[in-house]
Amino acid sequence: MTSESKPAHFLQNIIREDLAQGRVSQLATRFPPEPNGYLHIGHAKSICLNFGLAQEFGGTCNLRFDDTNPAKEEEEYVDAIKRDVSWLGFEWNGEARYTSDYFDQLHDWALYLIKEGKAYVCHLSPEEARHYRGTLTEPGRNSPYRDRSVEENLELFEKMKNGEMAEGECSLRAKINMAAPNINLRDPIIYRIKKMAHHQTGDKWCIYPSYDFAHGQSDAIEGISHSICTLEFEDHKPLYDWFIDNLPVPARPRQYEFARLNLNYTVVSKRKLKQLVDEGHVDGWDDPRMPTLSGQRRRGVPPTAIRNFCEMIGVTRSDSVVDVGMLEYCIRDELDKNAPRAMCVMEPLKVTLSNYPEGKEEILTAPGHPVREDLPARDLPFTRTLYIEQEDFREEANKKYKRLVLGKKVRLRNAYVIQADEVVKNDAGEIVEVICSVDLDTLGKDPADGVKPKGVIHWVSAEKNVDCEVRLYDRLFSDPAPDAGGKNFLDHVNPDNLKVLTGCKAEVGLAAAAAEQSYQFERNGYFCRDNKYGTAEKPVFNRTIGLRDSWAKEQGK
Repeated sequence: MTSESKPAHFLQNIIREDLAQGRVSQLATRFPPEPNGYLHIGHAKSICLNFGLAQEFGGTCNLRFDDTNPAKEEEEYVDAIKRDVSWLGFEWNGEARYTSDYFDQLHDWALYLIKEGKAYVCHLSPEEARHYRGTLTEPGRNSPYRDRSVEENLELFEKMKNGEMAEGECSLRAKINMAAPNINLRDPIIYRIKKMAHHQTGDKWCIYPSYDFAHGQSDAIEGISHSICTLEFEDHKPLYDWFIDNLPVPARPRQYEFARLNLNYTVVSKRKLKQLVDEGHVDGWDDPRMPTLSGQRRRGVPPTAIRNFCEMIGVTRSDSVVDVGMLEYCIRDELDKNAPRAMCVMEPLKVTLSNYPEGKEEILTAPGHPVREDLPARDLPFTRTLYIEQEDFREEANKKYKRLVLGKKVRLRNAYVIQADEVVKNDAGEIVEVICSVDLDTLGKDPADGVKPKGVIHWVSAEKNVDCEVRLYDRLFSDPAPDAGGKNFLDHVNPDNLKVLTGCKAEVGLAAAAAEQSYQFERNGYFCRDNKYGTAEKPVFNRTIGLRDSWAKEQGK
């Protein structure tokens, strides 16, 4: 089903109605990440939705960093987020924006609330404030500082701003309703003291607005028409609206919620992802086992596959868990259509062609892709000595084995038919070489004796190849819900999530492979050149995904 024929989801219907009725003249959305970690696959749905709706309805989409907590934010995260959004194929409206750009205006609006009698400085400690807040079944109690005069609150807030108060000594709270059924309306904090530098504003401030206070007002400043967020913010919507209704904001954005992307076999909590990084369970935020967009890019996942996946799962208001197999399907489908083919021998076994002249070299050609004529053909040096996979040879085998067997024939992919004549073993009895004969009249045709080889195997020249390292990545977790129900997610790390193979031999053309360039290593899976490790002489290739879903097959045993 194409995107044109696919039924519209509820947000498309809302926007279409708002434009038709003249409630808004132009759609304006935003993607507002907090720069306290790298973006992950869950963020991709929000990115595709916000930017996609803007494209569909001829609107704009801002990239805004909601940077209200300098304790957890870093410029590294800002740069990574920009790269990830661009990598997914989206362009934001104008320059990237920051909530910190609006700190002066937000401060003025805090003063406005104080003067209106709708905000007060509270000296309750965090523990006391939690006690006064009440529970889901019991109303809260008014703070003893709630009825301070406007003049006293203005004076105390000025002292907070000037650094005359210690961290945790007091906070500025909105005066709403301590008995409200929605706990978010029970006099929430709108400013707290944090005596630390900010990555954008430096040492200018020692008080910072809360996310709830800053978020809606930043939307209003930017003229956002539809503030689209995930369902966990639904309980915050009344507070979002309260601030908009009680401040002289220049625009009236409206918040709409959709179900977030939840994947099985995956953890997307930034705190837990950071723990994986900090404790060395993975090699950084961009580790190919991580669900971060940087990790997926380094693993070789095409951005189109992620966009197609987000389109496939749709947009609803019902929370559900999506099978990661759907994402893997999209990755395989995209790579099958577009990844150039190549050959790489993972665990080499030497083959010597006894009847092929020493020193002779032929350049055979192979298609770059079975159906993509726009991808250039490959040149394959063919020499007396070759490498095949160790698992592609047996001295004896049953009829189901479709590879090279002593005394039998097999075809080398895009090359000749060979026959295994004898083996060479080391002192430990291990096979180290297979002596074969080659039928030089079988390039592109069957043997003249009519005996067709049973299988086709891949190979590379032992004399001209690329020595490389191959990293076989698998799912990071072996449990479909690794952090559900209070489980320690670290207890469910898949022990076989990475296997490193050295001494692999790839066809010569892969020496020119660009970082992040994807290939199908014929019969082995989809791989890309690592963008972090390896050298020109010895590249590293990461497995993106296997040719088939071997995981499901293994779990079904």
